[in-house]
Amino acid sequence: MLAGTPIGDISDAPPRLAAELTGADVIAAEDTRRLRRLTQALGVQPTGRVVSYFEGNEAARTPELVEALAGGARVLLVTDAGMPSVSDPGYRLVAAAVEKDIKVTAVPGPSAVLTALALSGLPVDRFCFEGFLPRKAGERLSRLREVAEERRTLVYFEAPHRLDDTLAAMAEVLGTQRRAAVCRELTKTYEEIKRGPLGELAAWAAEGVRGEITVVVEGAPDKGAEELDADELVRRVQVREEAGERRKEAIAAVAAEAGIPKRDVFDAVVAAKNAARSAP
Repeated sequence: MLAGTPIGDISDAPPRLAAELTGADVIAAEDTRRLRRLTQALGVQPTGRVVSYFEGNEAARTPELVEALAGGARVLLVTDAGMPSVSDPGYRLVAAAVEKDIKVTAVPGPSAVLTALALSGLPVDRFCFEGFLPRKAGERLSRLREVAEERRTLVYFEAPHRLDDTLAAMAEVLGTQRRAAVCRELTKTYEEIKRGPLGELAAWAAEGVRGEITVVVEGAPDKGAEELDADELVRRVQVREEAGERRKEAIAAVAAEAGIPKRDVFDAVVAAKNAARSAP
């Protein structure tokens, strides 16, 4: 069984969580020390065996847990915060249990992804969760280019010390005016939701940000229903060129997306190139 745990406020713990922690034969915890603090806060005493289950031992420990499940044991999986498997340990165990035709269920609970999405003020009817972006700058830009034209709202996790670089990269690839929300310390004492264009958020984050971070980014606009200025046309051509397209192909693709003649995009690219040459 997967069990959601509070992402901040302990009173958000699902009502069933205390009972499951008490009745489980085996509790697999991402951090046994945090599990101990959780059970103390809930006023429960686990009677089952407690084992660690984290990124470093997930692959090796999964067969042991599947064996316990196959033998009829009630195994409860909890992570440090939120729902298991969502950028946390859990996927391997679920997949292995399903393969053995073992029933898997969940105690639903708090989720930073859905909480941030709901508070962002951005469209929530369609969204996709992208997890953590790569740490290396080049790989990060490449991943962002893959979703540059994604129409759904995007949700990311990020470490506070990398937030400024991530927002700067997002502004570069997705555009400085793309709307976003940085959700910090959700449900905790110093919860903060910072909303605005990516360019402004990148400047704000450059001063330093602390805490657990979830970033929500507006999806790409409907290209057929908007008028793009020359700078945006040039930016989109550059994104495609950096992704490996030839300039001629990139111009044609951007023109088709915007519903305008290729000549208009070509002229914008040439004007930008000339402006760059004449700049001091």
